[in-house]
Amino acid sequence: MLRRSLAVIVAAAALAVAPAAAASAATALPATNTRHTCVRHTTGLCGWAHRQRPANKWETAQCRDYSISYSAHSSGTCSYHHGVKYWFK
Repeated sequence: MLRRSLAVIVAAAALAVAPAAAASAATALPATNTRHTCVRHTTGLCGWAHRQRPANKWETAQCRDYSISYSAHSSGTCSYHHGVKYWFK
């Protein structure tokens, strides 16, 4: 009986943690790029680390075709422009 209760508690805790991890992956990028740092991205490079400057403080990324992105979220940024070359947030 005790083992079954512990199993139920562990399963409930695992379910409670899973949505929190998914929500953090979909969080919005910072409002401006004035911190001169980048959050961790899976593609592209941090523009600040490679001596690149954004066009303005709201630019999110520079695409590989040199177009500018103002995405609120990192998911799908520059998807129709051959991907992200440099991130600024």
